Amino acid sequence: MSVKIKDEQWVYVVVQNPDGNEKIVGQFDQELNLSYIPVFIEKDSAQMAYGRLALEKAGKYEIQAILYEDAVKHAAENECLIFILKTDGEVLDKIYP
Repeated sequence: MSVKIKDEQWVYVVVQNPDGNEKIVGQFDQELNLSYIPVFIEKDSAQMAYGRLALEKAGKYEIQAILYEDAVKHAAENECLIFILKTDGEVLDKIYP
């Protein structure tokens, strides 16, 4: 299923070190052999899916809103994709920036 998101739309990502030196959390899909940024359309979905993400135990994390266009820019700069995810981890869309 493909999702239409506008550049100026707010989406939600997980951020590591939200108090300083912030970094958007990425993931690695071993089956596809690629890196991606998990993006959620709703904050509730991000909060419910948070426990399914591979995160460093020592880090501090926070779900934050970001403009979709900024998420795409970040993904392009880091040579990764964007996966729009549902609460259960189902991929709604794969974006190749």
